[in-house]
Amino acid sequence: MMIFKGFNGRAWSQPQQAQVPGFFIFGDSLVDNGNNNGIVTLARANYRPYGIDFPQGVTGRFTNGRTYVDVLAQLLGFQTYIPPYSRTRGAALLRGVNYASGAAGIRDETGDNLGAHTSMNQQVSNFGNTVAEMRRFFRGDANALSNYLGRCIFYSGMGSNDYLNNYFMPNFYTSSSDYTTKAYAAALLQDYSRQLSQLYALGARKVIVTGVGQIGCIPYQLARYHSNSSRCNENINNAILIFNSGLKKMVDNFNRGQLPGAKFVYLDSYQSTFDLFQNASAAGFEVIDKGCCGVGRNNGQITCLPLQQACRDRTKYMFWDAFHPTEAANILLGKASYSSNTQSYTCPINIQQLAML
Repeated sequence: MMIFKGFNGRAWSQPQQAQVPGFFIFGDSLVDNGNNNGIVTLARANYRPYGIDFPQGVTGRFTNGRTYVDVLAQLLGFQTYIPPYSRTRGAALLRGVNYASGAAGIRDETGDNLGAHTSMNQQVSNFGNTVAEMRRFFRGDANALSNYLGRCIFYSGMGSNDYLNNYFMPNFYTSSSDYTTKAYAAALLQDYSRQLSQLYALGARKVIVTGVGQIGCIPYQLARYHSNSSRCNENINNAILIFNSGLKKMVDNFNRGQLPGAKFVYLDSYQSTFDLFQNASAAGFEVIDKGCCGVGRNNGQITCLPLQQACRDRTKYMFWDAFHPTEAANILLGKASYSSNTQSYTCPINIQQLAML
């Protein structure tokens, strides 16, 4: 066993050999690791102080160190992090690829307010290109390729931006006047179900699907929201809960035979982020309402700017900037979902069990 030391000094063991042959990642800025670096967008993180605690420094990750999927890759036994699609071709594709893009959503127009990005539809299409490229490594043997992909793990985390950078941005989008929160969740889930079914058709069989976290409580929202009755923006949290409960039902249906031979795990990011807020001080966090780097109220009015001075002790902060968790928070969230003994974070099984199937 190799021992990894987080920068916060909490040692953790990592298996010498990867438990799965490949790890494929779809999502937004919570897991993007550089796909947005070369495109015209405000949703970029390829400047300091982003990456201040990451061994390779600035990479385009939207945090100070490792993202949630970096932590997961280590727990799954990968010796190196999964590379971004923008820089990965050839045999390296077999180990897995990260397609995630900051500002991306289930809907194509989501995130347009920030500039270019790779929406979920395009990420699925990019995976289709990857599968086509992988065929030559299996000499065109479709069964061998299917068996290989069937042993890999897939992660999909989408939906946050469909609320933050779409529905709750009425100056830029009409969705909040076109749909009630219930109808909007239903429209998102219809699209998402099609997208996840396409991943299945392309060969995905072990799939982690994550609900949206408690985004009504991020520094960006706290800086804009004033209420005597609650700390967070409960309008957003309530809308998220409608989406999440539909998503959990969708995963249940996939597992009940809608997608034969597949095993989906629902990751309850809402519950895990809620619990992290509740138990913040026990987990070593002293600041849960401000970004470590940012501008204005709660360091959340404007997100972390190039070369801005970040807080000194990142381990004490739950949030790195206006939107994204610190590496310390990602480590705790990753470990909790990987080996969770309760169904409150992962359902019906945990990620370690999914890898072993």
